[in-house]
Amino acid sequence: MTKFVFVTGGVVSSLGKGIASASLAAILESRGLKVTLIKLDPYLNVDPGTMSPFQHGEVFVTDDGAETDLDLGHYERFIETRMKRTNNFTTGQIYKSVLEKERHGDYLGKTVQVIPHVTNEIQDFIKRGAGFGTADAVDVAIVEIGGTVGDIESLPFLEAVRQLSLRLGPNQAAFVHLTYVPWIAAAGELKTKPTQHTVQKLREIGIQPDALLCRADRMIPDDEREKISLFTNVALWGVISMPDVDTIYKVPRVLHEQGLDGLICDKLRLNTPPANLKRWDDLVSETAHPQGTVNIVMVGKYVDLSDSYKSLNEALRHAGMKNHVSVKISYLDSELITPDNVAQLARFDAVLVPGGFGVRGVEGKICAARFAREQKIPYLGICLGMQVATIEFARHVAGLRDANSTEFDPATPHPVIALITEWKDADGSIKTRSVDSDLGGTMRLGAQSSDVVPGTLAHQIYGDVVTERHRHRYEANVNYLDALRQAGLVVSAKTQREHLTEIVELPQTTHPWFVGVQFHPEFKSTPWAGHPLFNAFVRAAQDHHAHTAATPEKALV
Repeated sequence: MTKFVFVTGGVVSSLGKGIASASLAAILESRGLKVTLIKLDPYLNVDPGTMSPFQHGEVFVTDDGAETDLDLGHYERFIETRMKRTNNFTTGQIYKSVLEKERHGDYLGKTVQVIPHVTNEIQDFIKRGAGFGTADAVDVAIVEIGGTVGDIESLPFLEAVRQLSLRLGPNQAAFVHLTYVPWIAAAGELKTKPTQHTVQKLREIGIQPDALLCRADRMIPDDEREKISLFTNVALWGVISMPDVDTIYKVPRVLHEQGLDGLICDKLRLNTPPANLKRWDDLVSETAHPQGTVNIVMVGKYVDLSDSYKSLNEALRHAGMKNHVSVKISYLDSELITPDNVAQLARFDAVLVPGGFGVRGVEGKICAARFAREQKIPYLGICLGMQVATIEFARHVAGLRDANSTEFDPATPHPVIALITEWKDADGSIKTRSVDSDLGGTMRLGAQSSDVVPGTLAHQIYGDVVTERHRHRYEANVNYLDALRQAGLVVSAKTQREHLTEIVELPQTTHPWFVGVQFHPEFKSTPWAGHPLFNAFVRAAQDHHAHTAATPEKALV
């Protein structure tokens, strides 16, 4: 029978529940257990797909096309199990399901209430995510509950997991609570009172944690641990320090050395071999001993919140480890990039233009793509980054001076990027399917495969077929591809089913490394192997760094 670990948070948000949950899962996986993770988000949105990156951070996309919380990216980077749409659900999805059942008459005329109908629905969703009672069942499902204890939004989730732990029976569920122990500089001491209060709040609703993960800027001394144990009714060995670390990949070792996995296995009556964390130790050693540095600039629209590009940041770091270099990432707001100041990009070893939505900052991204093309700086454009590179090439190389995307200029005379419903034959007829007018869940989402053209840079990186995840609405307009090809742009991959443009590049005879991809390769990068596209991009940055170091005048414009 699948066993469960429920992870809650207290005091403040953004303490790292996702990293803590993923790290515990990684240790349990190293003991030979089959593990998955489930994230419960207490907001009413059906999914984060229409939420601002400034509010929610990155939207992670799974192979089966679900737009999910960014914590699922942490999960995939820490364990072998791939996430699905059933691994993340929201209050919005729960209420939507309950209301649909009520309209269908599934409740047989009963008054529909939070308890038991909403809480039962939450339990059903949790079991589904764990494959409970099926051939896909895991040994342990770690369930992370978003928000903090005391929030009204998360109360139904907490009540649901309390009920589920009782229904499962003894030794089938454990509770881990992540809390905050602040250092008060004026007093010169750590304060345990916020932790006491958050556990008291948790116990008021009937949940007694088995372990406390105490976030702080340092290790918690034994005296404070004993005090926390005494006032929270948690055994001393269950009061575990989670100090700040310089890389998240140290967290599994930190938790293991304090016995968290042993405590959980004892609680759940799991008899397993000892944990083997050698791969994590090797990973930490690699990050600590780089053989060089490359400087990559990310020209984006959401640079004020680094979580907006969480998977991208990690993918670049993974590629750095693979190439034995430290990747230093600088962020420039594309709204502030103009033809007058774009030359500042010359001091970097490579330029990355990430995805995004809306017209704000697009001309700055186009400036960045042009500068990288003309100055032969390695360039990687992802999603919108590919589209702006295509627009820039159309304007300044192919002679289509007013080229644009219909997303930014619906009246553009040269819509080189457009919705597929806007691609028309000469007689004006629509070439393909229509698109729903709703914004939520209407994009090209999830994993799709494409055929790669032999002899191209993309083929060197991927081979014959590339399968990557997508999240976009607008596509490269097939009606302009011939004109762009004649001007020198290489379309090096197209989807197998609809023949949509997936990868564009410049010939290596004219540019050392210039690639734009319509998909999001960052979602499949792991710290163990990196990702072939990012590995190649970082190698190109290394080559550019070595070249400009040998000929300093090349770095000047």
